[in-house]
Amino acid sequence: MKMDFNRKIILEDGSEYEGYGFGDMCDKVCEIVFNTSMVGYQEILSDPSYTYQAVVMTYPLIGNYGICADDFETETPSIGALIVREYNDDPSNFRSVESLSDTMKRYKIPGIYGVDTRQIARSIRDEGTRKVLITGIETSKADAMQILKRTDIPKDAVSTVSPKDILLYPVPNPKHHIVCIDCGMKKNILRSFNKRGISVSVVPYNTSAETIESLNPDGVFISNGPGDPQDVVQTIETIKKLIGKYPMFGICLGHQIISLAYGAKTYKLKFGHRGGNHSVKNLKTNKIEITSQNHSYAVDSNSIGKTGLEITHINLLDNTVEGVECKKDRVFSVQYHPESAPGPQDSTYLFDEFAKLMEGGEPNA
Repeated sequence: MKMDFNRKIILEDGSEYEGYGFGDMCDKVCEIVFNTSMVGYQEILSDPSYTYQAVVMTYPLIGNYGICADDFETETPSIGALIVREYNDDPSNFRSVESLSDTMKRYKIPGIYGVDTRQIARSIRDEGTRKVLITGIETSKADAMQILKRTDIPKDAVSTVSPKDILLYPVPNPKHHIVCIDCGMKKNILRSFNKRGISVSVVPYNTSAETIESLNPDGVFISNGPGDPQDVVQTIETIKKLIGKYPMFGICLGHQIISLAYGAKTYKLKFGHRGGNHSVKNLKTNKIEITSQNHSYAVDSNSIGKTGLEITHINLLDNTVEGVECKKDRVFSVQYHPESAPGPQDSTYLFDEFAKLMEGGEPNA
């Protein structure tokens, strides 16, 4: 016997989608986005870049392989909510330690299933990202619209996920030591550096240039993270002071921050790029890479001309900027996620390119 709907979502345009709750049963206002990945829901759930966002998974079946202890991308997931077509609460996987719903309950993350995720994804694609309320079935549309109207999406996302203290992740006999400015870094980025013999000092997003210099790094890395890059003023100012002093590498939000520090501009995409199959052209090699992506903002290609940066990668779906570099300053960055968690492995070479820069050479790509 099919139970009655007990949860629903209501968008700013007044559209409602009724379904069933899983995870936490709290009410929450988020920015609604969609992700086209077929697997990797645990990494998506625990990616700090999804702070304050409700993620619609376009792949229909979610939860079937449970949650694995080693696959979290952060210690404390901060995603806003998860919206899926079909939820499986009886996972089959020898690595699974608990269900997706139980994990979401622990971190106060609401979920809803049984809704038409295809229609919702089309709505986001056509109308753009916007606010959504996840609530109980009894909430009236009038009340929901008032809640949406008076609730703003916070702009403090980076400060909520960035560490408060300096943390060291050493390796035996390190080849290099880097400072990572953590704006919401995924764990696999850290693992990608460590397995290449690179020790990492992780610092908060608002760490001063002077403090970073006192750590005597061989290079500086700026991580991914949530929200609008123009809100992270302190990090942008720090990067301005460090440009030219150290080899520098940025991923996703870090790419946008580097671009802003050079004087380029950023803008918000209509519905962003989120998934594991985005095709990117490397303009230096003419090779095509299939990439993992998760971002709402992009660098304005028309603003790069007089900055000293050169465009190195473009998105083949919409021609947006996917990578920049300044050879003179030994700086490069990419919009996508080469650490690939989840996603294809086409771009992991970028961590090796950063190591080459620290060794005094030039990256090949």
